[in-house]
Amino acid sequence: MENQTYNTPTIFDRTERLLGSEAMARLATVRVILFGVGGVGGWCAESLVRSGIRNLTLVDCDTVNVTNLNRQVQATIETVGQLKVEVLRERLLTINPEAEITTRAEVYDATTADSFHLEDYDFVIDAIDSLSPKAHLILHATSLPVTLLSSMGSALKLDPTKIRVAEFWKVQYCPLARGLRKKFKHWKQFPQRKFQCVYSPEVLENQEESICEDNTPDEFHKVQTNGTLAHITAIFGFMLAGMLVKEVVGGLVEVPPS
Repeated sequence: MENQTYNTPTIFDRTERLLGSEAMARLATVRVILFGVGGVGGWCAESLVRSGIRNLTLVDCDTVNVTNLNRQVQATIETVGQLKVEVLRERLLTINPEAEITTRAEVYDATTADSFHLEDYDFVIDAIDSLSPKAHLILHATSLPVTLLSSMGSALKLDPTKIRVAEFWKVQYCPLARGLRKKFKHWKQFPQRKFQCVYSPEVLENQEESICEDNTPDEFHKVQTNGTLAHITAIFGFMLAGMLVKEVVGGLVEVPPS
């Protein structure tokens, strides 16, 4: 069979039928930076590229671990040990070869924050699961004229119907959100603007102890790694992508009153 070539209009035919050409043109010019490409961020990135986002920067210093296979879109037996951002970039370019996917296999923290130049982006997506870097990113992004979208904790969830969106200070029953609020109070610094979060109030308990040897406590004071499921992390990621697309094309798509 001869190799076929696909152009961008063909790839996004079904998307443009729904959103229209003006919306697609707008999506193609938006600049997005995504921090964390694990269970939530990877699916978010894939949904963004499949929706027409072309300018995307992926930030994550981690490599694919065998324990990622249960939920992360770029994790396969073949990719274990490889940088998550590079594997994901390769996958995204097989979806839209014309996309501009930049990767930064680096840690985001207070010492590196300025090097990311968040002011150059339209959207900052936070899918970080480490407390201090996440808190710093939120403080930094909300001090700039960019739109921040953030994922709260997706572990220890089972029921997809409980996943929802709320402004950060209205998020309820989420241990990660609670940890962030404590961190902000301890630092005596707070987000300068409101921002939307994906979260679930459901909090289950682990049924078994981890069987992995690298299971060590982190600064979020987890006594062990918490269980996660693919459908939950994917929905979190898809909702972040959906919120961004809705924000970009708002007003261009006629939505009937409910």
